[in-house]
Amino acid sequence: MELSDRELSLTLINDRAMAHLNRETFGRRGPTNVIAFPLDDAPIPGGPPALLGEVVISLETTRRQAQEFGWPWQELLDFFLIHGILHLLGYDHEEPAAAARMDARAWELMSRLYPGRSWAEEITG
Repeated sequence: MELSDRELSLTLINDRAMAHLNRETFGRRGPTNVIAFPLDDAPIPGGPPALLGEVVISLETTRRQAQEFGWPWQELLDFFLIHGILHLLGYDHEEPAAAARMDARAWELMSRLYPGRSWAEEITG
């Protein structure tokens, strides 16, 4: 992804904390799996890496959804982390075409993390 000059903050929380964050940030009730907060930090030449942003993931929701989807929870955690990073990079899923681009990039990155693993069933189903 060519982001060696960037740093990422990752926070893992429970459903109660995620529900609070979701309500305070978006006005939505209940927990969600991942929320990303981008920052506009620019790298300083010769300085420390600039902060790309923060990804917050609910471990409880991840474990519950992994069971529902039949995935190992660690793989779903990786997927949510990738999803959050893509949001930090400007991807979104508000429009169908944008969602298709984001999904394609997410599956490409998952394939790099898990070579030999077929994501066809996730892509089509």
